[in-house]
Amino acid sequence: MRTTDVPNLDSRRWRALAVLGLIQFILVVDVSIVNVALPRIQHDLHFSHAGLAWVVNGYVLMAGGLLLLGGRLADMFGRRRLFLLGVGLFALASVTSGAAVSPAMLVSSRFVQGVGEALAAPAALGLVVVLFPDPRERIKALGIWGGLAGLGGTTGSVLSGVLTDFASWRWIFYINIPVAIFALLMVPRLVSESRMAGERQRIDFGGAAAATGGLVAIVYGLLAAARHPWGSSQVLLPFLGGLGLLAVMVAIEARSDAPLIPLRFFANRTRAVANFASLFSTAAFFSWVFLMTLFEQQVLHYSPLQGGLGYLPLGFGIGAGMGVGTALMPRLGVKPVWCASYFGAAIGLLMESQVHLGSSYFSGVMPGMIVLAVSFGLGFPPAMNAALHLVTGQDSSLAAGVQGTMQQVGGALGLAGLATLAVRHAALQVSHGVAPNVAAVHGYVLAFRIGALLLVVGGMLVLVLLERVSTEARNPFAETDVEPAVAPPIEPLASSTFT
Repeated sequence: MRTTDVPNLDSRRWRALAVLGLIQFILVVDVSIVNVALPRIQHDLHFSHAGLAWVVNGYVLMAGGLLLLGGRLADMFGRRRLFLLGVGLFALASVTSGAAVSPAMLVSSRFVQGVGEALAAPAALGLVVVLFPDPRERIKALGIWGGLAGLGGTTGSVLSGVLTDFASWRWIFYINIPVAIFALLMVPRLVSESRMAGERQRIDFGGAAAATGGLVAIVYGLLAAARHPWGSSQVLLPFLGGLGLLAVMVAIEARSDAPLIPLRFFANRTRAVANFASLFSTAAFFSWVFLMTLFEQQVLHYSPLQGGLGYLPLGFGIGAGMGVGTALMPRLGVKPVWCASYFGAAIGLLMESQVHLGSSYFSGVMPGMIVLAVSFGLGFPPAMNAALHLVTGQDSSLAAGVQGTMQQVGGALGLAGLATLAVRHAALQVSHGVAPNVAAVHGYVLAFRIGALLLVVGGMLVLVLLERVSTEARNPFAETDVEPAVAPPIEPLASSTFT
């Protein structure tokens, strides 16, 4: 179909894509940009090791936990309206994050930033779909969108190093403000309002609140274990309370007429396995980035700029792995490529677990980083293919949204659990007379090895339980007369998880 065959093409669509893509770029950058700055933030605001994890997890939990709700609100009340609200909230929270004078102020601001992303990101992607009704143009537009996401993830660490080294860590948040103001001024001029046609459905606020509250409580309990015994009330009460809230969420979704995640969606074994396995990969990856940053700057005494530049092979390796995975998947199938990704990443983490006080970057850090990056990149195409297995156009947004949510949730849980294990192991060794810096390295090594074990478990789940997944090109939108309200995010892992 030619572009001229599609009615009502908006002449402003490419300019609108540029502005919307710029915000997507900043939202992705804001996940990775904090990593290199974490040691400076910890020093200036007097964070504990467990508390420092909330700087990452606060954002990720709210963005992931409310992603599906944000998409539903955008569909019903207007995508442009929700986009502007989300960007405004994100900008306001960026101001308070940069001005933070205490851990509580920064963490609470990061929570609000995550809410802003949960509102803005699905609304922006929905606007892109509406702006590009022609399938060929839409593929091109979504390709640009995914490329910006990948670029944002790679850029975040380097930009963080530059700003932290030459200015202040506070500028990693302040840099968002002019971009947000530009988008708030330009989007109303370039994008018309759009919303879901038909009668409005009831919004499942209860399910969203129970899911997000349950995840926050579980992460709080895991991080509390860094300071308290596992069987203490400080750990068990929030952890068990969180599990209870997740059970309530399941009950709400089962009875709701308009659930955020219909339980029938998980009746397909391949989709269920794909989403559950994603928890293991992101858990290992998030914790590795967090702990490797601390190792490089607090043990090897790298500057923030050196640490940021040190992650360049990660971005290039992920990109190369994605290219290889895309090429191999039609020939070998989803399962072999995805299993190779998990087991290869496990080898990379085991290589990283060989670090010690005398490690150098080129011999001790970079080789494992490259293996890890290429392996994770290899898994992106089969992961999304499996997550969208037998999904119709009506459910394509839901499938991609669930996959993105599971990835972010897995990262938050993994970071909380493995960072806590690293801190506890280091404290135990110090109590036995081991030097603090040596004990810290031993804690990181233990976390890397457990992360490798998680990857092996994820790979075994895929190997044993994943059904055969077709890799033939298909157009899910053609399978229904209903145009999806929000198109699937093409590169969710490259945008908000693994970069």
